[in-house]
Amino acid sequence: MNIPPVLRAALWMSGALASFTFMALGGRELASELTTFQILFFRSVVGLILVSTLLTFSGWAQVRGKRVKLHLLRNTAHFGGQFGWFYGISLLPLSTVFALEFTAPVWTALLAVFVLSERLTMVRLMSILMGFGGILLILRPTVNGIGSAEMAVIGAAAGYAVAYVMTKKLGADNSPLTIIFYMTIIQLPLSFLPSLWQWTLPSMTLWPWVVLVGVTALSAHYCIARALALADAGVVVPMDFLRLPLITVIGFLLYDEAFDIWVLAGGAIIFVGNLINMREAARGSKS
Repeated sequence: MNIPPVLRAALWMSGALASFTFMALGGRELASELTTFQILFFRSVVGLILVSTLLTFSGWAQVRGKRVKLHLLRNTAHFGGQFGWFYGISLLPLSTVFALEFTAPVWTALLAVFVLSERLTMVRLMSILMGFGGILLILRPTVNGIGSAEMAVIGAAAGYAVAYVMTKKLGADNSPLTIIFYMTIIQLPLSFLPSLWQWTLPSMTLWPWVVLVGVTALSAHYCIARALALADAGVVVPMDFLRLPLITVIGFLLYDEAFDIWVLAGGAIIFVGNLINMREAARGSKS
C-alpha cells in the first residue's frame, strides 16, 4: 500500500507524541521513589544498552574519536536540560512543563546569533519577544517571583537550546547514532555520582517505568527525525504542538490537574512565534 509521505510523517509524529507523553508519565511515577539524578542515571543505562545493540549491527567504527570535546559540551548542556525537565515533571502540572519546554527554539534563536553568527532579523526578534511574552503569560509572576521548579524548566529549555546548536555543528560529520551514543556514555557518570548521595534501587513495580523512560527518550527523537525526513518542518512542527493539549488532558484524567487556559494561551503564543521564525528560515534557505 502506497501511503503518502505527509501521512507517514503524521504517523511518525504520533509515535513522537506517544513517546514524550509516556516519558513524562514515567518521570512522574519514578519521582515517587527516586531523585532526579537517579532517574537520569537509569535512563542513561537503558539508553546505552539500546544504542550499543544498534551499533553492534551498524558498526562501532562510526563513534571513534569524532569531536569529543564538542560532544562533552553538548551533553553537559543537554544533561542540565534533562535535569530541569524531570525536576519540573515531579513538581509542576505536566501542561506547564510542556508549554515552557516550547521556549527552547527561542533560546536557540538567541544562541544562533552569538554562536553561529546568524543574523538577528526583525522577524527573529519578533519571534523571541513572543516567546518571552508566552513565558510571562504562563507563569504570571507576582511579587513573590517565580518558583524554583518553573525556573528549572526554563533553564532546561535553555540547556536544550545549547544542545540543539551543538548538534547542528556535530551533524556535519557525526551520524545520529554517534550523537546518541556519546549522549548516553557522557551523561551516565554525570548522573551516577550525584545519585550516590541518596542511592536507592527502584521497587519492582517501578522497573517497567524505568525501561519505558529509557526507551521513549530515544524513540521520541528517532520518530521526529523520521517525520522530518518525510515532510517539511512546516508540516511536522505543528503536529508537535499537539503535545500540549494532549498532556493537559492526561494530567487532568490521571493526576487531577486543573485546566489552565493561561498555560494553553501562553504555549500557543510561543508556538506561533516559533512557527514564524521557522518559516522565515525556510524562505531564507530557498533564496
